[in-house]
Amino acid sequence: MNECRILSPLGMLGYGFPMESFEAGLARHPHLIGADAGSTDGGPHKLGAGVGIVSRAATKKDLGAIVRGGLAVGAPVVIGSAGGSGAAAHMAWTRAILEEILREHGGRVCVAYVHAELDKEFLKAELAAGRIRPLRNVPVLTDKAIDSATSVVGQMGAEPIIRALEAGAQIVVAGRAYDPACFAAFAIWKGFPAGPAWHLGKILECGALCAVPGSAGDAMWGVLRHDGFTVEPLNATRVCTETSVAAHTLYEKSHPYLLPGPGGTLDLSQCTFRQVDDRVVEVKGSRFQASRPYTVKLEGAELVAYRTVLVCGVRDPVLIAGLEAAEAAVVTRTREYFEHIAPADYQILFHHYGVDAVMGSSEPLRGTGLPHEVGLVMEVVAVTQEMADTICAFARATLMHHHYTGRKATAGNLALPFAPSDVPLGPVYRFNVYHLLEVENPCAIFPVELVEYGA
Repeated sequence: MNECRILSPLGMLGYGFPMESFEAGLARHPHLIGADAGSTDGGPHKLGAGVGIVSRAATKKDLGAIVRGGLAVGAPVVIGSAGGSGAAAHMAWTRAILEEILREHGGRVCVAYVHAELDKEFLKAELAAGRIRPLRNVPVLTDKAIDSATSVVGQMGAEPIIRALEAGAQIVVAGRAYDPACFAAFAIWKGFPAGPAWHLGKILECGALCAVPGSAGDAMWGVLRHDGFTVEPLNATRVCTETSVAAHTLYEKSHPYLLPGPGGTLDLSQCTFRQVDDRVVEVKGSRFQASRPYTVKLEGAELVAYRTVLVCGVRDPVLIAGLEAAEAAVVTRTREYFEHIAPADYQILFHHYGVDAVMGSSEPLRGTGLPHEVGLVMEVVAVTQEMADTICAFARATLMHHHYTGRKATAGNLALPFAPSDVPLGPVYRFNVYHLLEVENPCAIFPVELVEYGA
């Protein structure tokens, strides 16, 4: 192959995309259609709870269109990080949706499910053998942490997906996968250099986000060659520029040039970006440096608490000026009232939208002037949902009627936009496994299950 044509319908399965853009891509006869379906961007909750990032209805709509399009033009379809986090529960959820689509479609289809959830006893054995190490600023892993995780997944690279494609799969549903893998695997399998393949995959996994105007809910076209690649949005209202593509290359990276992943690091220090025409950009110079030993990132989440929140508004300038003092008084009063509850069993947190809620103590504009109103979120995190609900209700009523210096009206300090005002959000999870596993065979821990539908 002199070129590999790849269609990315969107930046996240379930985000939606214009059918006109997708059909324009199908008309160009893609060799592959890929779609990333997951991420850790939203934190550990989806992995810990075993639930999806987007709705079932949206996932079925997008996946149905992609599958029907791929089968119509004979292009394999690869889905990465199925269900959002790629654990067994997410794979089962995605599989049920896909099977509905295939029953409605009819015909014979070969599907590969590449599993990513790992056995805990296997992980403890690997830990004992010294083959698991923490990422930066992460505690050393323990057997207890492995056991307390609801599930642990490995982030697969290209190799397990290639194995599924080699087995003849028309559709590949991968568990937790490195985000660009659903695009890069096919190209690497066909002999294209890993550097450009991974870089193109990194761009395509976000859909048309690198275009102007950018969108994760629109289609992108990538053409990979042996010395580089081009990218082009499939919506005529969007364009790619040298700046937009180069800027997107910095997306989700801790280093401007280096992007570590399964089995190595993508080095973009020598990249060049050239405007081919008013909508297309060419990229060259991407390199991949293989690492030894080969490492796979592990992700696991454990249940730590339950959360209830209050969303309200504050508009009194006197209260806004002394808001932190009022909140401290409310916390003190609440702890006095619930003296029978251990202080370590709950937290009361306040977030000030309009002051510093986004950046917290790092906010550079803090103290430069008071806003005329503040969106206040009070968050209570406790060891049970009942405790979180109880403490939130008491703290809300206390803050509502708290007397502060300069207060004149007694009608209440807070504007409550919703009833009920207190919203139970349920379980709170945290990542407790975020480590690297050394493997000799990058396919061994990701079994491929082939299923023939309509046979």
